[in-house]
Amino acid sequence: MRTVPPVTLEHHIAGYQLCAATEGKSPNSIAIVTSSANYFHHFLTSQGIVAAMTEVTHHEIRAFILHLQHKRCFSDHRFNHAQDKGLSGHTINCYLRSLRIFFSWLVSEGIIDSTPFERVKIPPPPRKIIPTLSDHQIGQLFGAIDTRTTQGYRDYTMVLTLLDTGLRVSELCNLELGKLRLEEGMLKVLGKGNKERLIPIGKQVQRLLWRYIDRYRPEPATANGGFVFLTREGRSLTKDRVEKIMTYYGKKAGLAGIRCSPHTLRHTAAVTFIRNGGDVFSLQRMLGHSSLEMTRKYCELADIDVKKAHITASPVDNLDFAAMGLNSRFRFPRT
Repeated sequence: MRTVPPVTLEHHIAGYQLCAATEGKSPNSIAIVTSSANYFHHFLTSQGIVAAMTEVTHHEIRAFILHLQHKRCFSDHRFNHAQDKGLSGHTINCYLRSLRIFFSWLVSEGIIDSTPFERVKIPPPPRKIIPTLSDHQIGQLFGAIDTRTTQGYRDYTMVLTLLDTGLRVSELCNLELGKLRLEEGMLKVLGKGNKERLIPIGKQVQRLLWRYIDRYRPEPATANGGFVFLTREGRSLTKDRVEKIMTYYGKKAGLAGIRCSPHTLRHTAAVTFIRNGGDVFSLQRMLGHSSLEMTRKYCELADIDVKKAHITASPVDNLDFAAMGLNSRFRFPRT
C-alpha cells in the first residue's frame, strides 16, 4: 500500500494565501502573514524538522522565538551583510503575531485541532513614544517645499493633508477623486480591512485640494487614473515614492533627531488633535482604529508636553503653603 506523505507547512501557506484573498484581506496583510509563515518554515527546515501541521507544538514555537531573539539583522540576506544589532522587539512581535494568525486560520479550517500558540506568551513590543514634529519643525518642513512649481504644490498639499487628517500613507496614495466631498469638507478613504470611513478636513486643506485638482494635477496616464495625487507623468503615487519625498524634504529642512515620514505626520496629527481639545473617540474614527486602546497609545503626549503640563499642574507648586501656615515655620538646616 502506498503511504501518503504528510501535508507540509509549505502547502498550507499557499492555501492560506488563496483563502485570505477570497475573504478580501488586504494584499499587505496577506504578504506579512505569508512572509512570517515562510520564515517559520525556513527555520524548521534549517533545524532538520519537516513536520506535518499536527506535529508543530509550543516547543517549536518557543524555539522559533529564541531564534528570532538571537538573530542578527540581514544574517540570511543574499546581498546585505549581517549587522551586529539584533531584530527589534517590534519586528519580533510582528513575526509572531502574524504566525499566530496563520495557525488560527489552520484551526478555523479544521486542519489542526488547536493552535500551538495557546501555551505561548508572545513577548510584547517595547513601548516607546514616537517623537512628533514641533510647530517650529513643521514650519521648517513647509519652508523646504517650493510651492512655485506644480510638483512642489502637490507635495505641499500632500503634507498638509496628512497633517490635518492623520491618513496612513496607503490611504493617501489610494485617495480617489470620486471620494472627495470638498464642499462638505469630507474625504472618504478605504482603510485597513477594506473599511471605508469619512474623515473631516479643515478649510485650508479644502482650498489646497481644490486648487491642486483644478490647476496643477496632471492628466492621468491611464484610463483608471482617478487617484488624487499623481506623478508628473500622470501615474498614481506609490507608498515608497511618498516615503522618499518626505525623507527628501526632511533633509532639506534640516530636521535633526527625528524621522520625517508619513507615519511621523500621522502621529503628529494625533497628538496635536488631542492637544487642541479633540476627544479620543473622534480621533479613533479619524485614524480608523478598531479599538480605543490603539488610539490611546497613539495619543501619548511627547515628553515636552508632559513637562509643559507639569509646569501648570504641579501638585506641589499649586499648594498654598501660606494658607496652610507653613511658610512662617520653614527653616533651613544649620550648616
